[in-house]
Amino acid sequence: MITKYLIVFLISMVPLIELRGAIPYAVAFHIPTLPAYLIAVIGNMLPVPVIFLFARKVLVWGCDKKYIGKFFTWCLEKGEKGGEKLKAKAGRGLPLALLLFVGIPLPGTGAWTGTLAASILDMDFKTSVLAIMGGVLLASVIMLLASSGVFGAIGALLA
Repeated sequence: MITKYLIVFLISMVPLIELRGAIPYAVAFHIPTLPAYLIAVIGNMLPVPVIFLFARKVLVWGCDKKYIGKFFTWCLEKGEKGGEKLKAKAGRGLPLALLLFVGIPLPGTGAWTGTLAASILDMDFKTSVLAIMGGVLLASVIMLLASSGVFGAIGALLA
């Protein structure tokens, strides 16, 4: 059983898959719900501080490198340009926007992407981590309900 928990933990740390893949895996393999849920959330949150503290620095460092410079520069410029538009629209609601962005379980909207965005936007560390944690918790509940068939059952009742 420890192997299955380890797999849930590792899947939840993979960019783009994150707990959106870990929770359905746990449900499919009949891993006890609460421990699997907690392990997936912890695994998904573990990279967040590292990404927040180092992503922007790595992008800035790579801007003048021969092979990766153009791509890293493009990433920074695109992130900063989009970030300024988002800041202008969201204003003081930026942490809530980040929470919802991370919390809606669609491809490319998880903790990794949200943390990278917060880093590029130079958001406050504590505020960002709390918003991302809220988003991860929201996404994990949605994925748990979806994986357990709750949404299908509701759809069947309403049809």
